[in-house]
Amino acid sequence: EAGKSDCGVKSNIKSIPGVMTIRGCAYAGSKGVVWGPIKDMIHISHGPVGCGQYSWGSRRNYYVGTTGIDTFVTLQFTSDFQEKDIVFGGDKKVTKLIDELQELFPLNRGITIQSECPIGLIGDDIEAVSREKSKEYGGKTIVPVRCEGFRGVSQSLGHHIANDAVRDWIFDKSAPEASSKFEPTPYDVAIIGDYNIGGDAWSSRILLEEMGLRVIAQWSGDGSLAELEATPKAKLNILHCYRSMN
Repeated sequence: EAGKSDCGVKSNIKSIPGVMTIRGCAYAGSKGVVWGPIKDMIHISHGPVGCGQYSWGSRRNYYVGTTGIDTFVTLQFTSDFQEKDIVFGGDKKVTKLIDELQELFPLNRGITIQSECPIGLIGDDIEAVSREKSKEYGGKTIVPVRCEGFRGVSQSLGHHIANDAVRDWIFDKSAPEASSKFEPTPYDVAIIGDYNIGGDAWSSRILLEEMGLRVIAQWSGDGSLAELEATPKAKLNILHCYRSMN
């Protein structure tokens, strides 16, 4: 305005649900940063198609694998919420979606349900769906992530929500037989808070292994479910980005 000394820029205020902003949201922090690069799991964007499309098209996490076999990063999975889903709820839709994914991609190691804004607003019980489908598929890892975009003023909270989901649904539920297959050494380390944007985690891993250390987990660029499960057994966590990893 004429006569004003500033141009009215405001920061650190909550984004308005449904309004596209330049800032990332809690969903973007979880789906786009922490969970999305875990390559052998399928990550469902539970809600309208736009959020999933946006988070899928804008990431550049490098990884090694064969799409549809042991990696799913380049594929976009969404429950494609419509107006009728807002009215009647989306639990049945995501249940059907998990069944379809199991049929189409039986080699996936696990599934996450990344909730978008409408899911929290209408109260879908993604935790109950996850428990039910996990039991139906013989204890399969299915993780509900309460990362609705309106939960935080930036994507940073989404990082921490995603990390808490790893703690509650991966660490606390790891099967004993998985632990028995892991043979520890005194030199086990984990790289956490690195998303292999442009391949930087690979460079770090090479340096650490040339020093004689064994990298047992990489969080989460070019990472896997088995590496998440192995992480508590590391002798040392090497943290690259505190803002994105607890």
